[in-house]
Amino acid sequence: MKLSLIIAWLLSFPLGGHAQNVKNMKTSQTAETEIRNVIENYYFKGIYEGNTDILAKAFYKDALLFGDVNGVPYFKTAEQYIEGVGNRISPQKSGKDFKAEIISIDIMNSIAVAKLNVRMYDFNYYNFITFNHIDRQWMIVNKTLTNVQP
Repeated sequence: MKLSLIIAWLLSFPLGGHAQNVKNMKTSQTAETEIRNVIENYYFKGIYEGNTDILAKAFYKDALLFGDVNGVPYFKTAEQYIEGVGNRISPQKSGKDFKAEIISIDIMNSIAVAKLNVRMYDFNYYNFITFNHIDRQWMIVNKTLTNVQP
């Protein structure tokens, strides 16, 4: 009888609940750090410098881009987008202002969505970037964008 009461009492406590939360928190922090690295050191830097080698490292090869620029529909493959960045005068070389910021990052398992604001030339782009964790790295698999007039 005493043994049954002791077992029942021990089973009333959650097993490993706290340790699991700490592990998930570390994983999320690591994932967010990795995603921020891709955004800041490959995506933003590649756009600013016009460096297609750096920019291509951020994108999954079959990623797609959708949106509108001043009401005009926009659709490109990652390859077309990266090529376009390489064929224009970069914000760095133009000497014009470039301001890029991460507004938010939401992560769930192997997917994430980042909301970004990129101001360059006369554009005020809002981007929603979808990431997927592929082959142990976070890659952009989809980008949607719109230009918001101030």
